[in-house]
Amino acid sequence: MGLVQALKQKSLDSSPARHDFPGVRISRKSEYAIRSLVAMARQQRSWSIQELSGQEAIPVKFLEQILLTLRHAGYLSAKRGVGGGYTLRAAPSTIKVGDVIRTMDGPIAPVPCAAAQPSENCTCPDPKTCPLRLLMTEVRVEIAGMLDSRTIDDLVQMHPGNALAFEI
Repeated sequence: MGLVQALKQKSLDSSPARHDFPGVRISRKSEYAIRSLVAMARQQRSWSIQELSGQEAIPVKFLEQILLTLRHAGYLSAKRGVGGGYTLRAAPSTIKVGDVIRTMDGPIAPVPCAAAQPSENCTCPDPKTCPLRLLMTEVRVEIAGMLDSRTIDDLVQMHPGNALAFEI
């Protein structure tokens, strides 16, 4: 059983409170970026910030920052004026979910010292033998591999019947 499967099983075996396993989360910024790209891939046309904000329930000011970052990263094009808005610049099948998360948040790593290119020094006495860093490096590799194997087009193709049911 791989690490991701073991973590899923641990999550399923936990009590409803699940206080013993908080999990690994992506930022709201990454979540909104991915949802925006999926919406734009489903209906490939020019989108105003207000339209996208309304459809995806994302605050306008926050969405402006997100779309600007995605445009600078080469995922979107922008046109000003009447009939303007944002359009996908890259094909949805070429946009990896992991790359979008890295664009929005930086390296994917549960702890800073487990990143592929750590931006912070490890706080443990001996990083080479730290069991937590070693475990979190494995977690990072598995999560990054999963996220890098999925594209925005893969998410567009997903149907609610294939998703896990939960309430927010």
